Amino acid sequence: MEYIAVLSPLVGALIAGLFGRQIGDKGAQLVTCGLMIAASVASVMIFREINFGGQPRTLELFTWIASGDLNVKWALRFDQLSAVMAIVITLVSTAVHIYSVGYMHHDKAQARFMAYLSLFTFAMLMLVTADNFVQLFFGWEGVGLASYLLIGFWNQKDSANAAAIKAFVMNRIGDFGLALGIFAVFVTFGTLNFDAIFAQVSDHADSYSEFLGYHVHTLSLIGVLLFIGAMGKSAQLGLHTWLPDAMEGPTPVSALIHAATMVTAGVFLVARMSPLYEFTPEVREFIALIGASTAFVAATIALTQFDIKRVIAYSTMSQLGYMFFALGVSAYSAAMFHLFTHAFFKALLFLGAGSVIHAMSDEQDMRKMGGIWKLIPFTYGLMWIGSLALAGVPFFAGFYSKDMILEAAFAAESSVGLFAFWVGIAAAFMTAFYSWRLLFMTFHGKPRASEKVMDHVHESPLVMTVPLAFLAVGAIGAGFVFAPHFIGDLRGDFWGAALTVLAENDTVGKAHHVPLWVKLLPIATGAAGILLAFVFYMRARHWPAEVAGMFSRLHSFLFNKWYFDELYTKIGVRPSFALGRFLWKTGDGATIDGLGPDGVSKLVGSAATHSRKVQSGFIYHYAFAMLIGVVAIVTFFIYKALG
Repeated sequence: MEYIAVLSPLVGALIAGLFGRQIGDKGAQLVTCGLMIAASVASVMIFREINFGGQPRTLELFTWIASGDLNVKWALRFDQLSAVMAIVITLVSTAVHIYSVGYMHHDKAQARFMAYLSLFTFAMLMLVTADNFVQLFFGWEGVGLASYLLIGFWNQKDSANAAAIKAFVMNRIGDFGLALGIFAVFVTFGTLNFDAIFAQVSDHADSYSEFLGYHVHTLSLIGVLLFIGAMGKSAQLGLHTWLPDAMEGPTPVSALIHAATMVTAGVFLVARMSPLYEFTPEVREFIALIGASTAFVAATIALTQFDIKRVIAYSTMSQLGYMFFALGVSAYSAAMFHLFTHAFFKALLFLGAGSVIHAMSDEQDMRKMGGIWKLIPFTYGLMWIGSLALAGVPFFAGFYSKDMILEAAFAAESSVGLFAFWVGIAAAFMTAFYSWRLLFMTFHGKPRASEKVMDHVHESPLVMTVPLAFLAVGAIGAGFVFAPHFIGDLRGDFWGAALTVLAENDTVGKAHHVPLWVKLLPIATGAAGILLAFVFYMRARHWPAEVAGMFSRLHSFLFNKWYFDELYTKIGVRPSFALGRFLWKTGDGATIDGLGPDGVSKLVGSAATHSRKVQSGFIYHYAFAMLIGVVAIVTFFIYKALG
């Protein structure tokens, strides 16, 4: 069963990628979708056996590396944490695969696209089922490669190529930190196997190491380096600028990368290393600060964006911030629960946005939409469900997970926890506002598109709407069905030994006893955000422009995404290009080539040119040259004789 769950996407990727021309687009779609369904069924069965039956297991396939003290096996580790990740990845990926059959119907490279989707899914599954850091790093980099291929899939567009390169480079920055962290793990523990590392963590709780000339706490150093890798993959503040640009890829890619898979890899990594982070309180505070700041900054940017996919992308970044500040206050189960519920409603929103774009003849600007809710009522209803879950409206999936994160932050009873709580409340208000801003601008009001576009607005085919309906079920029911197991009284049996929380850090347990106002405040702020969006975009529709004019500098600051791209261009991109140009022109061209092969060839050419002039064809020239030669020889012998 484990082999089917993990290897089916790889088989699909190989068949569609290598034999796509032979079997055709339909054949590639049938193979990849069929194998993804098989992987999903297997993952569901594994999830039931492990999380509800208490039967974690590791299957060793073969020895991968055996060199001195380094012994790495290729294995499939299925414990409670990896089983949760596997079911999320396979279910969402299956929905995206099936949806892509309709969405990519007119594309010329459908087989290649399906192969990339399956390859991405396999790499993600390898990441979450790794039982050692080397295998995890293999999956980590495989996800990076596949995301590069998917984001830049429409490679005829310069913007898509630039976005793919940006995502790849930004992730390499984080991956450098991850690689250093892995090296530090091996130096410290003498192994890269998770179980062996976890067994030794407490022994190194008070150990210190030298790093860049500083005497630092060893576990804290490892925790920071690993978290830098997580920041890159999960688009945390500072390494986040690739995420909105990744919207240049096809919409199914946006759903797959930004809902349940690539961007949650960092959350999974920190949760997997919970035994280590429990002994590094300062690092957890740093994680909580970064997560809370990310949630706030991303929400403020989403308020001003007009591209429907970018709004949802910044929403993803904001929700990832929630997950990280939950990890920072030791609420690992709450973070994983939000990852679980978020996968359904965020994939629903992305694919719903794709349905809107499909209906609007590829238009993504919400300012050119409006008045279409009656024309695509099914998509409209599902977008409402996704938005209700995202805003944390009671009894939808996001309500259970996001509110628990906020309550756990408050229950941490620390300055960082309170900071995260209040920043999370502010982000919750903005989340509700921009979600309904998206709904009202996209579906309501007078049509702002051309008559030609409006004449072609139609509901998506069943192959696209059925996956939406499936995800909507998760957006509605995943919260109340699984809350007792993920974060409730049954969480001990559900998680087993997969997550480690010291007794004094059990913020999830404490969260059930916070004051009532803490529980009600997120609901009230969400309702206020929805009401304000209704007033702005359904009643007083002139207010948004007036408010933007009144606070023009602030609006420009937020609309330009806090100028992170401009800052990085100034301090990083331009100096790098200038240095590269100097090394190219001056270093390589003028110095190495100028004094090396180009210089030598030029010297030889010059000597040949001057030598050619001696060959004049006149006899008296040659006679004179012979006379000079005789004189030189006679002079030489006389000099030798006298010497």
